[in-house]
Amino acid sequence: MSTIYIRTLKHAEHTVFGVEDGQKTYFDPQFNTSVPYSSGQQVKRSLINKLSSVLNEEQAPITFLSDITTKGEIKEGEVYGNCDPSFPDQLFGGWMKAGKGGVARTIKRRSPLSISAMRGLHPLLAGVKKENVTFDRTDQPNTKFIVRDSKGNELNDDEVLALLEGKDKSLSRKWIPGNKRATGLFVQDIAIDLRRLFCVSLNSFEPELEKSEKKDTEKELREKGWIESENVFGKCLVAPKEERERLIPALAEAIIDWSITSNQSRTFSLMETLAVAIGENANKIASSIRAKLSEEEEDKAVPIIEEDIDGVDVFISTTASGYVITKSESFDAMEKAKENLIEKMKAFDYEKQLQ
Repeated sequence: MSTIYIRTLKHAEHTVFGVEDGQKTYFDPQFNTSVPYSSGQQVKRSLINKLSSVLNEEQAPITFLSDITTKGEIKEGEVYGNCDPSFPDQLFGGWMKAGKGGVARTIKRRSPLSISAMRGLHPLLAGVKKENVTFDRTDQPNTKFIVRDSKGNELNDDEVLALLEGKDKSLSRKWIPGNKRATGLFVQDIAIDLRRLFCVSLNSFEPELEKSEKKDTEKELREKGWIESENVFGKCLVAPKEERERLIPALAEAIIDWSITSNQSRTFSLMETLAVAIGENANKIASSIRAKLSEEEEDKAVPIIEEDIDGVDVFISTTASGYVITKSESFDAMEKAKENLIEKMKAFDYEKQLQ
């Protein structure tokens, strides 16, 4: 076993988890409907944030580069992390540092976590609704009104009242039309490449570690106890056992308990996890949590959780029974899912992969 697959089923209720024109959607041509989704990058950021929260550690510093143009304007340039796997968010999230103009070598580590978008379990089981909302402060007498003319000058109260004369317009009520809200059952997949989870390559032709006059990451890692080994990708450094033992439970918790919190408080949803499937076969994982078109009713899909697939461990929360017909839901399902994931990650021999 070198890859662990995890499929997560979540329920979202009247919420926003990807802002773009109210809520990001894609169009499904087969079922002729718009399906809300959250990008893999947003899921990854949510997972990394959860990981940092569990470890109670700061994430690696980010460097933003900017250039001054010949006109004296500030132009945004490259953005990169510190490319140091001793920071868990870098170790699991990966990095890329490309120098301007192609002068310096590009330093790149591909994340050992392959993360899909969170999308509808089926186009007929997730959708978006539009609503008109208001920002209304008509009941607050201390509300301040500032109206500016075409030159940016503020008008006094008499001038504002004269401007409103004969018009049905309120300055303390803002209409916000066409807001999209997502509701339904959503699925998301993660693949963990155990071969690279705690290993960084020493390949000098495709470098993952920075080596310069200012910084020698390989030397620093060796001083911290990282072990030289070899995997199918070549020579590598492996994180010491005590560090792996510390990070594996935190990573398992982040993978099972990550959540996307809306950036709009009025649209918050718990986005509770209904079920998690963990296994080593991608096709079986896809079959474990799925949907099936109804034979009796047109344009209707039925969610299905297969509880007895050989080689797949399925964990079902009690809330799942409100949306899917199940037999083995339990209050501690997610805790058992974490324990299962921890056991699978600890069982892999990271230091002697080729033996």
